[in-house]
Amino acid sequence: MEKIYSIQEVSRMLGIPKDTLRYYDRIGIVSPFREENQYRRYSKNDLIDLMNIQIMQYADFSLDEIKGKFGFHRMENVDPAYCQEVAAFLDEKNVETRKKIAHLQKVSQLLDVASETLRDFNPERDQRLAEIVHEIYHTIRKKETEIFKEGCHGHQS
Repeated sequence: MEKIYSIQEVSRMLGIPKDTLRYYDRIGIVSPFREENQYRRYSKNDLIDLMNIQIMQYADFSLDEIKGKFGFHRMENVDPAYCQEVAAFLDEKNVETRKKIAHLQKVSQLLDVASETLRDFNPERDQRLAEIVHEIYHTIRKKETEIFKEGCHGHQS
């Protein structure tokens, strides 16, 4: 007979608060078996689904995305069209993730140069900082602005 787990055991094992497990059940992401007394009982497959949800949330998927795109039930015959749809969704999510990485790399570069400039202030470092700020601002606005054409706080671009 397959081992079943109480909500308290699952919460402790996976580090998911019991209220979150109840919420997942309420919205239909993971709905464990209920005994006659209405207590939730989780199977091994439920635990696997919960671990997959944790991984997808770590990967920045929303619960709506998880619920909408990933059927947490084991299908005997997987529909190839469904697989293609999910694969396309994952590709789109990956593009978003790579954009976020590029953004965070620029932010990190800006912070590095700003802290270096403040530690050892000199005109060359200050100019480099101005160039990075200009580049980031240009990326944000997607066009050259008048303020940078004229220079900002004495910096010429």
